[in-house]
Amino acid sequence: MPATQHAGLADGHGRRFSYLRLSVTDRCNFRCTYCLPNGFKKQAGLAPELTVEEMARAVRAFANLGLWKLRLTGGEPTVRHDFTAITRTLAEVPGIHRLAMTTNGYRLAERAQEWRDAGLDAVNVSIDTLDPAGFARITGHDRLADVVRGIDQALEVGFDAVKVNTVLMSGLDDAEWDRIRAFVADRPVAWRFIELMRTNDNAEWQAGEAQSGDLVRTRLAREGWIAMPRKAGAGPAVDYAHPDYAGTIGLIAPYAHGFCDSCNRLRLSSRGKLHLCLFGEGGLDLRQLLQHDDQHEELIAAIRRAMPDKAAGHRLREGDSGATPHLASIGG
Repeated sequence: MPATQHAGLADGHGRRFSYLRLSVTDRCNFRCTYCLPNGFKKQAGLAPELTVEEMARAVRAFANLGLWKLRLTGGEPTVRHDFTAITRTLAEVPGIHRLAMTTNGYRLAERAQEWRDAGLDAVNVSIDTLDPAGFARITGHDRLADVVRGIDQALEVGFDAVKVNTVLMSGLDDAEWDRIRAFVADRPVAWRFIELMRTNDNAEWQAGEAQSGDLVRTRLAREGWIAMPRKAGAGPAVDYAHPDYAGTIGLIAPYAHGFCDSCNRLRLSSRGKLHLCLFGEGGLDLRQLLQHDDQHEELIAAIRRAMPDKAAGHRLREGDSGATPHLASIGG
């Protein structure tokens, strides 16, 4: 890697960037109702997914621009047979100080130690309900017990952070709330509710299922949970702590006013497109600049040139999802 350390990356709105979300695949083995209800369908004519070497060149460039937190996403990143090699390679990139992944957790129980040893620091696991029948209905798989075992194994092997992502839908009743509180009572995990986001493929379904984050805020306030300060490099979640619980409960509310004001992240798709926003209008294809190590400076220049085009915010409140067909397409 060239020794030159470049100045940090900023956009035209004064926001500085420390966080890259890298989708390693758009494939997924689950069929979640809000994302891929009919399962993953391979599109004809698409370029192959990025190789480990192409990913490494991309991450070196972003690290040279000051991005130090890297999250591996999908689709489901662990469906790639070379996921451990990807993790090990990217964990060794100079300047990357934190490596995380988001997963549906189907392989976590058996591979948590392997991935921790490869350099993975943190893991986010998707669980949209703790009701087994509801989990099977949402995901298409009766594997809730396996996923929970994976979370417990991740805690056992010593990941720095273990988080649970829950899409906030109409099923959040008193019984589900009680199950979640019991889950975090003795587990030091961060349980995050995420407002259900509209995409081009789920617009009608989303309109009937979406719930406001105010539902969660009201419950937390009523029960004495206290908002915690954000850590450096953190995502947009507001986490709440309670003295009677080992874990925390948080909220990611993309429909809230000002949500994008502190954006610190960029996205690279599994085929090499730079996305300045999850809900933007397409992406900048960087793949041709990921073929050789001697393209490093040219790649950095291309990333810099793209930054003034980053919008001040998404347009979800106006019913505009940009070019995003579904959340698996660029690593939601």
